[in-house]
Amino acid sequence: MELNDANLQSLTEFLRKTLDPDPTVRRPAEKFLETVEGNQNYPLLLLTLLEKSQDGVIRVCSAVTFKNYIKRNWRIVEDEPNKISEADRTAIKANIVNLMLSSPEQIQKQLSDAISIIGREDFPQKWPDLLTEMVNRFGSGDFHIINGVLRTAHSLFKRYRHEFKSNELWTEIKLVLDTFALPLTNLFKATIELCQTHATDINALKVLFSSLTLICKLFYSLNFQDLPEFFEDNMETWMTNFHALLTIDNKLLQTDDEEEAGLLELLKSQICDNAALYAQKYDEEFQPYLPRFVTAIWNLLVSTGQEVKYDLLVSNAIQFLASVCERPHYKHLFEDQNTLTSICEKVIVPNMEFRSADEEAFEDNSEEYIRRDLEGSDVDTRRRAACDLVRGLCKYFEGPVTAIFSGYVSSMLGEYAKNPGTNWKHKDAAIYLVTSLASKAQTQKHGITQANELVNLTEFFVNHILPDLKSQNVNEFPVLKADAIKYAMIFRSQLPKEQLIQSIPLLIAHLQTESIVQHTYAAHALERLFTMRGPNNSTLITPAEMAPFTEQLLNNLFKALAVPASSENEYIMKAIMRSFSLLQECIVPYIPTLIGQLTQKLLLVSKNPSKPHFNHYLFESLCLSVRITCKANPVTVSSFEEALFPVFTEILQNDVQEFLPYVFQVMSLLLEIHSNSIPDSYLALFPHLLQPVLWERTGNIPPLVRLLQAYLEKGGTTIASTAADKIPGLLGVFQKLIASKANDHQGFYLLNSIIEHMPPEAIIQYRKQIFILLFQRLQSSKTTKFIKSFLVFVNLYGVKYGAIALQEIFDEIQPKMFGMVVEKIVIPEVQKVSGPVERKICAVGITKVLTECPAMMDTDYTKLWTPLLQALIGLFELPEDDSIPDDEHFIDIEDTPGYQTAFSQLAFAGKKERDPIGDAVGNPKVHLAQSLHKLSTACPGRVPSMISTSLNAEALQYLQGYLQAASVQLV
Repeated sequence: MELNDANLQSLTEFLRKTLDPDPTVRRPAEKFLETVEGNQNYPLLLLTLLEKSQDGVIRVCSAVTFKNYIKRNWRIVEDEPNKISEADRTAIKANIVNLMLSSPEQIQKQLSDAISIIGREDFPQKWPDLLTEMVNRFGSGDFHIINGVLRTAHSLFKRYRHEFKSNELWTEIKLVLDTFALPLTNLFKATIELCQTHATDINALKVLFSSLTLICKLFYSLNFQDLPEFFEDNMETWMTNFHALLTIDNKLLQTDDEEEAGLLELLKSQICDNAALYAQKYDEEFQPYLPRFVTAIWNLLVSTGQEVKYDLLVSNAIQFLASVCERPHYKHLFEDQNTLTSICEKVIVPNMEFRSADEEAFEDNSEEYIRRDLEGSDVDTRRRAACDLVRGLCKYFEGPVTAIFSGYVSSMLGEYAKNPGTNWKHKDAAIYLVTSLASKAQTQKHGITQANELVNLTEFFVNHILPDLKSQNVNEFPVLKADAIKYAMIFRSQLPKEQLIQSIPLLIAHLQTESIVQHTYAAHALERLFTMRGPNNSTLITPAEMAPFTEQLLNNLFKALAVPASSENEYIMKAIMRSFSLLQECIVPYIPTLIGQLTQKLLLVSKNPSKPHFNHYLFESLCLSVRITCKANPVTVSSFEEALFPVFTEILQNDVQEFLPYVFQVMSLLLEIHSNSIPDSYLALFPHLLQPVLWERTGNIPPLVRLLQAYLEKGGTTIASTAADKIPGLLGVFQKLIASKANDHQGFYLLNSIIEHMPPEAIIQYRKQIFILLFQRLQSSKTTKFIKSFLVFVNLYGVKYGAIALQEIFDEIQPKMFGMVVEKIVIPEVQKVSGPVERKICAVGITKVLTECPAMMDTDYTKLWTPLLQALIGLFELPEDDSIPDDEHFIDIEDTPGYQTAFSQLAFAGKKERDPIGDAVGNPKVHLAQSLHKLSTACPGRVPSMISTSLNAEALQYLQGYLQAASVQLV
């Protein structure tokens, strides 16, 4: 693509169409951009547009498109095409910083993100001058530019907060500190001075305070891994100024907005975070400053209002106290009973109250409420922080704290009892307090796993929670009902089983409530109860115990999905999946009606997939329906195909990328249920599955390979006779996969199925080429994973076509090649093969080479006979060799099989492992003994003499054992 006006004009038109709400206009434009993004100059055209276009919307759209393009393509992944040419990469890095700093804020943010994505890959090695270029701009005095630099530095360095320690990381941080720490400190001091100079200029203050907040965020990132020497030496400067900023109160910066945090609140919140970091990690160095920070933060907490805009500040300030009170060094600060009472009264209780803002979120923004309350999302709430502080205090002062709060809980419940209608918020706070006090340790899987012994959870449940669950009017006091459901869910491991069984019909009734939060919590609680394990590792709640409630459960779950605001509620869908999984064959009578509702839902969400978890559980539920019903009656598979295929066809035709891996997995499951034939509806689809475009996306590879394996298993002969022209396409897929380190094992899965299920005459003409491809890959890149798969394939080939055919094909490619493979690969490496089926294939294949291949007895290959037998006995008796060469140990997660970006394995579409040898060989050791006996009968005297002269004593002993077990002798 040339950098010219015509291309700029055409790109503008396509970008405009991507903003069109009509999918028939939008989708083709998105597809077009996807097809041209590999062309040289494409990113430079986008950068030109975002700089020079007269249309503001197009400039922002170009910036967003550019950032997403960088996100998808900048990282160079081995075995995958590099979509950005070196010339473009160089040009982008040369211009992007300047462009970002001179752009308006909306575009600046997008380009800043793009720089941090590029920086993550290229900085410092491939982009050494990035930091110097940025630091030089601090001298410009223009805070629009300075803030651009700070924002970019923040997005570049914030990964230091969660990266694992490594030499590479520390080298990078040291380089950053050497270049950046001093200029950052000088900028910090200069900005504070400017704040004093411009104390009455509101516009200047806004810019300066946003700079200070970014500087404080950078301080946090640069100090997170370890305490840098520079910051330790300059601690006085930073801490004195932090303390001063915590205590200032500039009237000009106070906002009237009750919701949105202002610049003062954001800055003070970040300083609380920085102080908490030092108190937790560097307590010794921080000790001289700690008392004044505790005082300042305490005063801040006591004087800050209940408005939402202060939430982040208050929660960070409380988190600071929580991190301090957990450290043994600072225990003395909290020992006094009056201090504890004061903290409980002035900080904890007020911040546990259910405010009108919480009530609004509960009613009108249920998704956000659930995310905060149930999932403990990153957005810190006051309640969560207060809860953490209670836990922190309980570490050393469990008795006194529990005593103080028990008084509060009693008085709150007393207030509620006087007038439930107006005082229900008192009970809500009481339940929250009890939960905070009681929970010491919690996991996603088991809920609360360790509880405060001073709190009687069951008694509280019976007296205060059950009455709310049992209330006839499920829609009354929805917040308290949601609290009660949540209590039952988080303390499920602490409550006796009979209480849980008693709760189940009550929870099922709550699925019908009008409140989104309430029926979501009910679904989530049921799903968690169904996963609890009882004795002997079975589920705690059995299908028999659920029998009286099954119909009501399924009815109410599907009714809840019909509520418009819960139409894609992932908790309800997960509860449906878990109910199917628990109830198993009990759901069979309901499936004919439910499958219609599930496919209808699938059709709807496929139009615009937006909730990945919901979609995943929807496909899991479909798999369970198929599995459970077809297990009872395999013939019903055709009725599932009738229901699902029209939707699947639409998903394939519209290329709904997120759903293709799921569709392939469900189709595999369906096809595997058929007895040995392929229905025509599948055959018609077969050619489409070989299209190269499907194989470009890594997420499609595992499910597509499995689907092709199912085709071969059920109809290898049919494909050979009716679609022989597609065999080269099938082998083309194998060739593509085998070339990739990440997916070569998938290539072998496919190849093994071809060898196992296709008639020999259908692939005879391709055999030599297959082996040549494998040897080329062995020469260019020999990894342990490849060799393990190669050994299984070679032995499967020997089992299927005989040892002579195996030896001949190797020697046909190159004389003496067979001996080289046996000596250099089979004998030294076979111990690494893992998996019972894979090891059995190798054992039977090697036995065939030893006993059914004349060349092993009568040529130069004879010297390999005993070492090969020794290797086979080793395969039987020695532990698996799982050592990996050093250079392979560091392969990235994306290169390891099993992990595939964008591929989500469906747990309930699992595939049974197949044994291609089956019952033909029951015990491979006995099989070896019988085969050796047969060989020795054919050439008497030779086998015992070869064994006795060169097999080691231990191996010989094992071999005697196999011969005894098979009741044969060598002659």
